[in-house]
Amino acid sequence: MTPAAGDCRLGRRVLLLLICAASACGGGGVSSSDTSSPPVTPPGPTDTVGSFHGSIVLGSPTGSSVKANVFSPDQTGTVWISYGTASGVYDKQSATGSLLAGKPLELAMDGLGADRQYHYRLYFQGTGDTKAGPTDEYTFHTARAPGSAFTFTVQGDSHPERAKSQFDGTLYTRTLQTAAADGPDFHIASGDDFSVDTLDPATITGAQVTERYALQRPYLGLVGRSAPVFLVNGNHEQAARYLLDGTADNVAVWAQNARNALYSEPAPDGFYTGNPEQVPFIGLLRNFYAWTWGDALFVVIDPYWASPVCVDNPFGGGTKRSNLWEITHGDAQYAWLKQTLEQSTARWKFVFAHHVMGTGRGGIELARQYEWGGLDGDGTTWGFTAKRPRWAAPIHQLMAASHVTIFFQGHDHVWVRQMLDGVTYQTLPEPADPFYALYNSDAYTSGDKFPNTGYTRVKVAPTGVTVDYVRTYLPKDEQPGRTSGAVAFSYTIN
Repeated sequence: MTPAAGDCRLGRRVLLLLICAASACGGGGVSSSDTSSPPVTPPGPTDTVGSFHGSIVLGSPTGSSVKANVFSPDQTGTVWISYGTASGVYDKQSATGSLLAGKPLELAMDGLGADRQYHYRLYFQGTGDTKAGPTDEYTFHTARAPGSAFTFTVQGDSHPERAKSQFDGTLYTRTLQTAAADGPDFHIASGDDFSVDTLDPATITGAQVTERYALQRPYLGLVGRSAPVFLVNGNHEQAARYLLDGTADNVAVWAQNARNALYSEPAPDGFYTGNPEQVPFIGLLRNFYAWTWGDALFVVIDPYWASPVCVDNPFGGGTKRSNLWEITHGDAQYAWLKQTLEQSTARWKFVFAHHVMGTGRGGIELARQYEWGGLDGDGTTWGFTAKRPRWAAPIHQLMAASHVTIFFQGHDHVWVRQMLDGVTYQTLPEPADPFYALYNSDAYTSGDKFPNTGYTRVKVAPTGVTVDYVRTYLPKDEQPGRTSGAVAFSYTIN
């Protein structure tokens, strides 16, 4: 039976019953206070009525709402969310939804107050059950007011398809648990988290592509159940225009639809701006977007979708392009980016992309070339005016003139801090590399460089921005000087 909105006593009685049942049988999952590593996939069914063993990933937070994307690979039933501003006291309830096994369901929590913390529980009632049970209580925060301090976290390329080389599920779990413990307002994934490149182009199906996106749910749910997740498009996702063929059955359509179904990314509205293009068989792409939070502007851009030719690695193999004037962020995205940066009065401005130009290796080493910096590939000849006649300035010069605080990129699997013309270029490490490698170090001729593994924590305040590289290790790899959760490097921008 569905509890009425605000019926806190019923929720508490159900929770106590669940706790007692779990204690009696020695199971029941991982509580919010449990510091041990949870399983990297959802636990199997239990005997507890109403036990939900899927994942919740929040998305598209505003000052008055947030979306909860609910997914279970093997459960069917009815779900709803009870929420409120006090722990254990829920005076609001979402609509009731029908959850199907293997199908994501989006529930809205609305009617929220700006700049407030909320507490919530998901209730699940399995098909054929007469009772419902709640999850643990989770929290989230609505849009901050100007002058507020807050934290957000950023991860680099997770590459779960590279098991035993650059990915360890237990280590990824530990990284995301550590990030979640920071209490971030949101978490940003910088791309190459849903790679489809290893799938056979001759036999690939939409279901296989969707599986790559579903694979991340038990992981990203560790942080995403309390910190809304924002996605950046990577080159290995192959969500790119050059693959469109006029039908619904191609990799670009499958990838973008899987992303939008399993993760509630923002579309242009009164809080977010972004890509207004309606693409056949997809609708709104939700691939580039911006929002203001506290004293900061956040801008996500996409190097891959607008280009009429492949930007980096062709799906199915092939030679990469050497003349990068042939690839582009596109006129529409550039015009939106220019307007967004120039019209914002935010004190801090953060821009996120998978990589400078979407390809190559390095940070500021590439930032003076092609449409990003204006020079030809030789690094000396000015080609911008002829090659991009409708653009006012290259992207880097636009960021510098607009006083962008930090440009974040992934792709190179290494943590590097660099500076160019007042803009900090922050390259991100992998979050789950069990070999803690220093990849692509030679591509960076300057800056502060550190190897994998970990994530980046950013603390934003009216007086300054503090950036920490938080290292994570498997328990067996910890030793003096290698403590999981310790800060390897930190800097502040005032």
